[in-house]
Amino acid sequence: MSELHRITINPSVCGGRPCLRGTRVRVTDVLELLAENVSREEILADYPYLEDADISATLAYAARQADHVILKAA
Repeated sequence: MSELHRITINPSVCGGRPCLRGTRVRVTDVLELLAENVSREEILADYPYLEDADISATLAYAARQADHVILKAA
């Protein structure tokens, strides 16, 4: 089952950037930590209000954003 329901977008929170479950932890914050080889365990220890499924949701969201159609002009 997809965990994408954990990603919320609210124009009045973090400038409308995608966040986790209504918190002010942005998807990009978690992605940057993962890109720096910070483990899931370390992220969860630093952000105790997050859950492992939030990290999975972040990765699923990023994967969907990266898979976009490119249209060629005729």
